[in-house]
Amino acid sequence: MKATLRSLRESTANPAVSIFVTTHRQHPDNEQDPISLKNQLKVAQERITNEYDKGTAAAIMDKIHAETDHLDHNYNLDTLAIFASTEDVQVIRLPFDAKERVIIGERFATRDLVRDMASAVHYYVVVLGRDQARLIEAANGRVIKEFDQNDKAQNHMESIPFPIENNSLYKTGDGGSDRSANNENSYLKEYFNRVDKSVQELWGEHRMPLILVGDNRNISYYKEVCDRPDNIIGAVSNVTDLENGSAQHIVDGVQEAVEAYRSSLHEAALGDIDKARGVEMLRTDLQEVYRAAFQGAGETLYLRRGYMQPATIDEKEQTLELAEDPTADGVTDDAVGEIIEQVIHNGGKVVFMPQDIMDEQMPIALVTRY
Repeated sequence: MKATLRSLRESTANPAVSIFVTTHRQHPDNEQDPISLKNQLKVAQERITNEYDKGTAAAIMDKIHAETDHLDHNYNLDTLAIFASTEDVQVIRLPFDAKERVIIGERFATRDLVRDMASAVHYYVVVLGRDQARLIEAANGRVIKEFDQNDKAQNHMESIPFPIENNSLYKTGDGGSDRSANNENSYLKEYFNRVDKSVQELWGEHRMPLILVGDNRNISYYKEVCDRPDNIIGAVSNVTDLENGSAQHIVDGVQEAVEAYRSSLHEAALGDIDKARGVEMLRTDLQEVYRAAFQGAGETLYLRRGYMQPATIDEKEQTLELAEDPTADGVTDDAVGEIIEQVIHNGGKVVFMPQDIMDEQMPIALVTRY
């Protein structure tokens, strides 16, 4: 999704049409999604026709309908985003809420999406059952997907695709003997080693942190055989129904670990900010932050949650001038969103901080690479 949004951000079109539709993950709520989609497409068609012409509207709407008329709404997440021009259309299911609207301009409306993605803790949940292992992708408290045999990401895997059955079954013999217990432990470690190979292969594409779920023994064995134990940000041993429980049930059970990880990021951030200040690699003035981000010097951007600032931006001169009226001509309503996009585009990262840690005196801080 990050690559898609980066591509969209770099694209220009006349017009560039962005459509956001509120959708639902479950039945029967998703029965209203086709109607919501139809209504937003009607708004889009009317606006394109009024602002451009019927031919342009027809060309764009035909492409949109080709992608959406047979959309299976059983796979909806929280928002359906459509980015369309006369040349191309992309339809993306988003795992977070976005305001339902139609935006027409020369660039696609990706800023809010980039901000939402940057503010989320994005992670894998590795579910370690004795007989089966599962892998769930989540952001904050919401499931993005659970990997299964039909997942395209697993089509050409060298390792075993998820869910992974424990087929290295052992003959326990005398369940009370030391030999049987040792055999079982050995087979479990071998099984979790295979699971980890699959996790690491998928991790290599996105490099997201891991949260382990299982009983204490399975978690301990997995940590022993894990190729990258530093990627594990939490372990939860009190979640029930690991093999048959829904993905959302599992994700609900790890939220305390997610919040603990988020808090650790905040604590580490304060240390990184102080360290960068000491070596004069910290920018806190919005103009300086913008210029450094634009030039690709931004390593990590720290932001107070909810911080937005209208401004006039001149990309050619690399200047940013604060503005009072976000609706005035030439004013970017959220210059902070522009900075976020620049930092991410140039390979940096963004950390959102609580308002009690970063106050109005320093709502933004950029640690630079040099």
